[in-house]
Amino acid sequence: MSTITIDTLRFATAGSVDDGKSTLVGRLLHDSKSVLTDQLEAVQRVSADRGQDAPDLALLTDGLRAEREQGITIDVAYRYFATPKRRFILADTPGHVQYTRDMVTGASTAELAIVLIDARNGVVEQTLRHAAVAALLRVPHVVLAVNKMDLVGYEQAVFERIVEEFAGHAAELGLPSFTPIPVSAMVGDNVVDRSAHMDWYEGPALLEFLENVPVGADPSDAPARFPVQYVIRDGEVRWYAGQLVSGSLRVGDRVTVLPSGETSEITGISVLGPGAEAAYAPQSVSLRLADQRDVSRGDMITAGADAPALTQDVRAAVCHLADRPLRVGDRVLLRHTTRTVKAVVRDLGGAPELTANDLGRITLRTAEPLALDDYAVSRRTGAFLVIDPADGATLTAGMADLT
Repeated sequence: MSTITIDTLRFATAGSVDDGKSTLVGRLLHDSKSVLTDQLEAVQRVSADRGQDAPDLALLTDGLRAEREQGITIDVAYRYFATPKRRFILADTPGHVQYTRDMVTGASTAELAIVLIDARNGVVEQTLRHAAVAALLRVPHVVLAVNKMDLVGYEQAVFERIVEEFAGHAAELGLPSFTPIPVSAMVGDNVVDRSAHMDWYEGPALLEFLENVPVGADPSDAPARFPVQYVIRDGEVRWYAGQLVSGSLRVGDRVTVLPSGETSEITGISVLGPGAEAAYAPQSVSLRLADQRDVSRGDMITAGADAPALTQDVRAAVCHLADRPLRVGDRVLLRHTTRTVKAVVRDLGGAPELTANDLGRITLRTAEPLALDDYAVSRRTGAFLVIDPADGATLTAGMADLT
């Protein structure tokens, strides 16, 4: 009997305050029949207590008490739902400027970002900030959802003017492409079902687009990258355990261990105990090498022909996450995959410092070489964190730019 494989799309939402993002997510969940009966009854009860005629679908997503009381989203919330065509993991991120770092968190693993705009207000500063984050994180697909079209009379001219303005900014930000969709989250136009009010729009409804957008490339097709997490000693034999974050490895493959540059051959692969002839990303496996090499946590085993170049001068786009500012000359730790090295901040792109939620550029000099990939090539091995050596707190999220 044949089986049908249903894939998963991870996507994030972003929008300025009062653009209707929580309502959009609530409508998406409600109209796709992804809301439990008791959840809907609770929303109907709270909405009635507030004197509202219809259920406030934003209550389905603003789960924290503080969010419900203030009517804003202040934390990243992950929602899981499915249709017959696809499973979804939704990162619902805050819209305020002081929560930009939360959008970075939510979008860092997303394959698609929905940037919401209030049709009455058009493109605002936060719209551009969220588009910049999507470009910075190399999110493969971006949807520009122009919301509250019912409040501008479903006018095609309003929609087209906003799309044209956003397109100009997108080009400046390095956002290669986006898909514009006119919606009304409150009414339900073009969210799950096509709108009868906008016959001039010939594209898909939002859910239709989410169900059919191509999901990212198979990570096993990329060059092999195996950051070592643990060294397991079995008598005289050493096994190196970790996750194969990209590519594939086979018994008999010649590999290079970085940063030492030593080479060897894979003589054994263990996947959850049993032996295997090959491993594919993103499997967690153990590898055995032919030679007794000095391999430890933080080293990276790579396919010999596709090994990344080592560097101690790290240039990157960043989002500063901590309340403590980052300044030139600061001594920090840089954590890349399973490797942590000492580093010093050499340059902040001309800025005197980076403060919480700032987007910027940085240059660091590390005490030891790193096997970095360009973030544009690999989001897994091109990303890193800057850590406070005093207390281990995360300061900055970085995306390597080695070009």
